[in-house]
Amino acid sequence: MTKQILLSTPHMGELEQKFVQEAFDTNWIAPVGPHVDAFEQEFCDVVGSSHAAALSSGTAALHLALQLIGVSAGDEVFCSTLTFIATASPITYLGAKPVFIDSDRTTWNMNPELLREALDKRAKLGKLPKAVAIVHLYGQSADIDPILAVCNDYEIPLIEDAAECLGATYKNRSPGSFGKIGIFSFNGNKIITTSGGGMLVSDDQKLVEKARFLATQARDPAPHYQHTEIGYNYRLSNVLAGIGRGQLRVLGDRVEARRHNFEVYKQALGNLPGIEFMPEADFGRATRWLTCLTINPAAFGADREQVRLALAKQKIEARPVWKPLHLQPVFADCECIGGEVAEELFEQGLCLPSGSNLTEEDLERVTSAILAL
Repeated sequence: MTKQILLSTPHMGELEQKFVQEAFDTNWIAPVGPHVDAFEQEFCDVVGSSHAAALSSGTAALHLALQLIGVSAGDEVFCSTLTFIATASPITYLGAKPVFIDSDRTTWNMNPELLREALDKRAKLGKLPKAVAIVHLYGQSADIDPILAVCNDYEIPLIEDAAECLGATYKNRSPGSFGKIGIFSFNGNKIITTSGGGMLVSDDQKLVEKARFLATQARDPAPHYQHTEIGYNYRLSNVLAGIGRGQLRVLGDRVEARRHNFEVYKQALGNLPGIEFMPEADFGRATRWLTCLTINPAAFGADREQVRLALAKQKIEARPVWKPLHLQPVFADCECIGGEVAEELFEQGLCLPSGSNLTEEDLERVTSAILAL
């Protein structure tokens, strides 16, 4: 029976089970415990942030990040358009509205020049956004310096959605550690996983302490249950934090495995007419969380969707790149600045199987299927 090759699956080892067993042995099952504390500190050591709060998801981390910097009903938040909806959904949770910014071709991430032009125009109108939320897409850092510079010029907090790029670098630092707040995801398809989970990081200790407070139902310090604010049930469990601790120890190996996948794909397919791979900007090192390419149908002889369906017939999962958020029906009334680059990337872009546990045989099946078209 032909094995199914999936896009990006969890990759477990022995250390994860050891930490989980420790949680069971000590009966630390509840959403607090020593693994949570240790995971937060160890994560800070890896990404270079001073403080971290382990949470139930990356989406929860984004929601808290926006609330912590004061986003509220009627505000606008500038946001990357080429991303998963979880980047923008939390903006709407708070009654605010996203304004989408197009990508550049160098990184596929938010275009710094478009952002500056948009903020310059808004400043003249006296209508600056409450925050800017950039995404580091598919394991590739955005060009942070010019984005952070214009945010600082206008005193606008920068939130970094680094859900897809743990292990990447930007000028020898970790994306997610530059802005006011960074967020990461440990969903099952990410480079490391806790099955479901996320992390909020910041160099501002008070912000992270407030994040933990809000994430634990905003319970005031009292012997009884007392609440002067509305909070959320957003803390990561001690069991899942144990998985995260084990996964964090093999992060480097997981990154190398995904970069190897990319090199195999590029060597086999990179010279085909109409095929171009997602570029790696010269300011850092991408993780290649997913290997992404674009297909020019006129040159290749088949379009992205035909390739995807041909792979699916052979039990190989591939997916289009993210549909730009400004094209999503739920955001039909939201402004988008630019959009043509993101739209073209969506129209032609395909993500190939990229898990760190793919075998050489798996990679050969994928490349052979594409070469046979």
